[in-house]
Amino acid sequence: MNSPDDSVLFSILQINKEESTSVYVQIAQQIINAVQRNIIAVGSPLPGSRTLSKHLQIHRNTVVAAYEELASQGWVEIKPNKGTFVLHPQNQKPKFLQQSTKWNAVYPKETGFRFHQSNHLNSPYETTNTNYSFNDGQPDIRLLPATKISSWYTASMKRKSVLKKWNAVNNESISYFEKQLCNYLNSTRRLHILPQNILTTRSTEMSLYIISQLMIQPNDVVLVGSLSNFAANMIFHQAGAKLKTIPVDKDGIDVSYIRKHFVKKSIRCLYCTPHRHYPTTHLLSAERRLELLELAKEYEFAIIEDDFDYDFQYDISPMMPMASADTNGMIIYLGRFGQSLLPAFQTGFVVAPENLIKAAKNYRQMIDKQGDLVLEQVLADMIHEGEIHRLLKKSIVVYKQRRDLFCKQLELVFGNKISWQKPLGGLAIWIQFNPTISLTKLAEEALKNDLTIPKNILYQDKQNCAIRLGFGHLNDEEIVLLISKLKEAYDSTLASS
Repeated sequence: MNSPDDSVLFSILQINKEESTSVYVQIAQQIINAVQRNIIAVGSPLPGSRTLSKHLQIHRNTVVAAYEELASQGWVEIKPNKGTFVLHPQNQKPKFLQQSTKWNAVYPKETGFRFHQSNHLNSPYETTNTNYSFNDGQPDIRLLPATKISSWYTASMKRKSVLKKWNAVNNESISYFEKQLCNYLNSTRRLHILPQNILTTRSTEMSLYIISQLMIQPNDVVLVGSLSNFAANMIFHQAGAKLKTIPVDKDGIDVSYIRKHFVKKSIRCLYCTPHRHYPTTHLLSAERRLELLELAKEYEFAIIEDDFDYDFQYDISPMMPMASADTNGMIIYLGRFGQSLLPAFQTGFVVAPENLIKAAKNYRQMIDKQGDLVLEQVLADMIHEGEIHRLLKKSIVVYKQRRDLFCKQLELVFGNKISWQKPLGGLAIWIQFNPTISLTKLAEEALKNDLTIPKNILYQDKQNCAIRLGFGHLNDEEIVLLISKLKEAYDSTLASS
């Protein structure tokens, strides 16, 4: 015969296997609710796991998991060979929260001490409430098999090898992911590297931050394009560098300008994005690449080659990174792996001579000791099983179609009012207005039409009136709609000027 408490519990427990919430969590939540409502008395025993599993027609281990969940939250006590007993309800606030004291009434808005504030670290990003927006070239997360990625992540968390690394005092110097990434980069970018030449990080920005801390002393000269990556510039400023700008044209940065305006040993490093210059998308020509490599050796400065969107190639075989031709150890190669995945699954990497990588790993150990072992296991498995190649090939087909439609709509809607060059890769297009208009006013007019044009993609000075417009995150319908909204904002800007 069941006890009275068992009968009560049997009457209130209802499980739904179609719900996204796990069955054991459903059981635990319903028992907690019953205890809070005094339906189950404190100190009373819960049915045995076999009894309850038979009644609910589920596996006994599911009931055991529910009881363990209740015990972990302090709702029950599991006594070996005796049973599971309800403890006092946990719905009362701790005593220190019940007290009304002055010290916790209002938290101070400002510190009572001085600290150094860097104005160049002010975020260029802005919040928006519009339904539509442009960006500087981000992938579309809607294209990703989220369910499949989630299953890979769950499976990796259960791997004994990953659990062993979590509990290890010192992780191995070369990880499984670094070995697989080494193979991937050698096969796709002809780098001819060993795992000892790779450092993995959370992001490209983290990679650049670590390198800047190792390379740059206050007042060191760092060369960047006259139009350059604002995030990189912020990192260099924070390291104390003196930024000097180099002209940029249709063939990328003007390397001859460096020889004319700088002397040997006066430059610490040069930052560039030769595969597609950020933000103009222009390719650094083969002649200038060779000239830059020779100049770096002669002038003794490092080249930081940021290949942030190498994976997205559409029309021709891509030009290999400069790092693939570096025989003198002058290049620090940065990249981003997993761009065809969810943003949280993307990771950064650094490729450089082994002595620099050793120093960089020591620095990473200080700021990010554990890393994300589960993510690294997932990415390594995706490389090993060829899944990353399949996902990338599928996404490239979609992004190429979107690029072509985006260009077609620009020509159809704007005509000769703007100029652009169809990029051979990447997820953004560099658009220049002729005649010039106020881009700030354009953004304001677009906002009235439920469209955000972020300030960080606007480039306006004496030489430029341009926008770096990303198209990767937009489907066909959105491309047509947003270009139409952009034209309306453009017409309103002209009318008010």
